[in-house]
Amino acid sequence: MQLAEPVAQSWKAQLHLGFDKRDGRTVLAERRHDGPLVVQKALYPEGDAVCHAIVVHPPAGIAGGDELELDARAGAGAHALLTTPGAGKWYRSAGAWASQKLRFEAAGALEWLPQETIVFDGARARLETEVHLQGDARYLGWEILCLGRTGSGERFGKGEIRLRSRLYRDGKLLWLERGRIEGGGALLDSPAGLQGKPVCATLVAAGPAADLVACREIEGIAVTQLPGALVARYLGDSSEQAKKLFARLWTVVRPTLFDREAVAPRIWST
Repeated sequence: MQLAEPVAQSWKAQLHLGFDKRDGRTVLAERRHDGPLVVQKALYPEGDAVCHAIVVHPPAGIAGGDELELDARAGAGAHALLTTPGAGKWYRSAGAWASQKLRFEAAGALEWLPQETIVFDGARARLETEVHLQGDARYLGWEILCLGRTGSGERFGKGEIRLRSRLYRDGKLLWLERGRIEGGGALLDSPAGLQGKPVCATLVAAGPAADLVACREIEGIAVTQLPGALVARYLGDSSEQAKKLFARLWTVVRPTLFDREAVAPRIWST
C-alpha cells in the first residue's frame, strides 16, 4: 500500500503594531502577534521623532497555505518607518494559495519600505495592501516584485500572482490597482505587459506634492502625479536596481512629504 505524501504545516501569522507620539517621541505603544510574525525592538537612527521597526518572519519563506497579516497604525503626530531584514520568498505550491494582507492606518506619518519579494516558479500568491489616511496624514510605500529566481536563471513559468492595492483618505478612494500575473502567461512577454522583464515595482506616496521635475530626473523609473497620490514604476531585470532607484526617489520625495531628510534603515547595510 502506498502512503500519501505528508503535507507540510502551514503558518497563520498576525502582527498588530500601534505607534503614538508621547512627549515628542514616537513610541511603539501597541504590539500584538500570533504566530511567526514579529518586531524585536523599536529603533531610533534619526532621533526620537521617527520610530523604525523591522518586521521579521522567522520561517523566512512563504509556502502554499500560509497566511500573513500585518496591521499597523500611526497616531496623530507619530512617524513610523517599517522595513524587513531581507527578501520575502514565496515558494512553489502544490495547489494551495498563500496570502499576505497589509493594512495601514495613519493620522500621522507611516512608511512601508520592505525589501524585494521573490516569487518562485510555481508559487500561488495573493498580496493585498490597504491604506487608510486621516486628515493630512502622510504615507509612502513600495512593492518590488521579482518573478522567479533570476540569479539561477529561473522564470515564472507556472503558478499565479494576484495583487490588490487600495489607498483611501478620509474614506475616499484615491487609488486602486488590481493585477493578475499567470506563470507562463502572455502578459509576461507582451509589449503591453511586462515586456519579458522579470522585475516590476510600484511606489505610492500620499501627502504634499513633491517636485515632479526632480522626481522625473531619475532615469529608469516612470513617475506620475495623480490627484492625491504620486505613483512611480520600475520595470527591468534587477531587483537591486529597483531598490536603488526607489531609494533615490525616496530621498527626493521625503523632505517634502515628511519634512525630513531620508535616513536609510541600518538593516539595509547588513
